[in-house]
Amino acid sequence: MAVHGRAVRGRTIPTTLSAVTTPDADYAAYIAGLPRALAAAASLFRDAEGRLLLVEPNYRQGWALPGGTVESEAGEGPRQAARRETLEEIGLDLAPGRLLAVDWARGVDRPPIVAYLYDGGVLTADRLAAIRLQEEELLSWRLVAPADLDGFLLGALRHRVRAALAVLASGGGPAELEDGEPVA
Repeated sequence: MAVHGRAVRGRTIPTTLSAVTTPDADYAAYIAGLPRALAAAASLFRDAEGRLLLVEPNYRQGWALPGGTVESEAGEGPRQAARRETLEEIGLDLAPGRLLAVDWARGVDRPPIVAYLYDGGVLTADRLAAIRLQEEELLSWRLVAPADLDGFLLGALRHRVRAALAVLASGGGPAELEDGEPVA
């Protein structure tokens, strides 16, 4: 069955439900031609003093939060990815809390990333002592006061974390961001 719809910028946009749900060659070609975006998920962990848990990757500049790519082709969602990445990277199996921010982060030499940031909660001294780093990707971890973030986090991630902290402080949220900046 052919895809029926209207042409938009050289692509056929389906206008019938059967066009969207019928897996034929035309529809497969339509899907293959759509723009791509990656998805990532992370958790924002704090200690009792309000310091943030950051990890130091061995594959890029700057520090990060425990998190990574959503394995969407395997059926994983962002919340599941945040939990899996936390377990893989720091050895803690903790369910993410509420969504704090969603960020459309444009990239150079890569598709844009939709970045989900969840509340990881406050880690006790015992949980902090139980951290075991994924040595294939991470060099170290540390707790950083929010006032000191500029020396560790780069670009959109720094802004995303600051927006998430504002959501936590206000009780509102989640924050909608583009490249780390609030969407008006």
